[in-house]
Amino acid sequence: MFSEDVRGDGIGLECCILLVIFKLSNFSELALFLTAPCSAMAYHHDSRRIFVGQDNGAIMEFHISEDFNKMNFVKTYPAHQNRVSAITFCLTSEWVISTGHDKCVSWMCTRSGSMLGRHYFTSWASCLQYDYETRYAFVGDYSGQITLLKLEQNTCSIITTLKGHEGSITSLWWDPVQRLLFSGASDHSIIMWDIGGRKGRTLLLQGHHDKVQAICYIQLTRQLVSCSADGGIAVWNMDISREEAPQWLESDSCQKCEQPFFWNIKQMWDTKTLGLRQHHCRKCGQAVCGKCSTKRSSYPIMGFEFQVRVCDSCFESIKDEDRTSLATFHEGKHNISHMSMDISRGLMVTCGSDRIVKIWDMTPVVGCSLATGFSSR
Repeated sequence: MFSEDVRGDGIGLECCILLVIFKLSNFSELALFLTAPCSAMAYHHDSRRIFVGQDNGAIMEFHISEDFNKMNFVKTYPAHQNRVSAITFCLTSEWVISTGHDKCVSWMCTRSGSMLGRHYFTSWASCLQYDYETRYAFVGDYSGQITLLKLEQNTCSIITTLKGHEGSITSLWWDPVQRLLFSGASDHSIIMWDIGGRKGRTLLLQGHHDKVQAICYIQLTRQLVSCSADGGIAVWNMDISREEAPQWLESDSCQKCEQPFFWNIKQMWDTKTLGLRQHHCRKCGQAVCGKCSTKRSSYPIMGFEFQVRVCDSCFESIKDEDRTSLATFHEGKHNISHMSMDISRGLMVTCGSDRIVKIWDMTPVVGCSLATGFSSR
């Protein structure tokens, strides 16, 4: 896996759209200046339309010429009252759907430019995914929950709310084929939600040391690519039967040695002992004390690529082959804030707050060029 980087001087680009077309070692650019700093962008390849969200809550639409040498302004959408955090465009319904820091998701008609509907949350809406067939919108927010909405012409209904993260939702990816939703969060973890199975099955993936900024699921090879703010890049093997992490059990005493926890005043008084601190085994979920969970182990089949706390009995049950990693980890060597993949060619683009854009050849680790019949250069 190798990368090429393009650096920007960062001067005066806060309110500028910069369209960069990479052609081997040289590139050309088009620039248009906006009225406010850019905060989100969506590009529709077939219609060559760009939607740019801004810090003032507006979304501006541009159309790119067929030779990519000109951008024409189309219209401005007053979508939000605060910073736009995510945008998606649906060509069949001619909707531009967006989320913002005004705690709402909005959908507007691109034909008339009028507002069709809004739905408000209790926290900033941070990211968005949309299923074009069912008109389901997945909205992640800063409280750590994901809301599934059914969007209609002038209204919407809440289907369900997904709760599992302990930090704000920073990235979402929806796979319409397998009906899987992947979410990354500031708690450094990724959760796979089996929406199509309707069984509430979730898989936890822990392999990053910082918040997960971007994720992409490659349905063809059953691999998940994730990037974190510290530059970590992980490629997860999802083409295996993984185990679901257990729910943590609650108890007033250790479920191994039966010693009381520090809030169990009655048992502490009866046994004349000091209460102990409560921990949880990541493999079985039981509430245990520190003396009964002195061991640490990785357990990749359950998503734990790093060593985590397990009770002594579970540690003995984990074999050496159970600790074999089910993901590969790579160093991006720059702060990654956004990522996009060209799955057909196995190329990935990352950009960060260090003003660097990197192009990655991912074919050695994801193998999607072989799967699609594309020969590497």
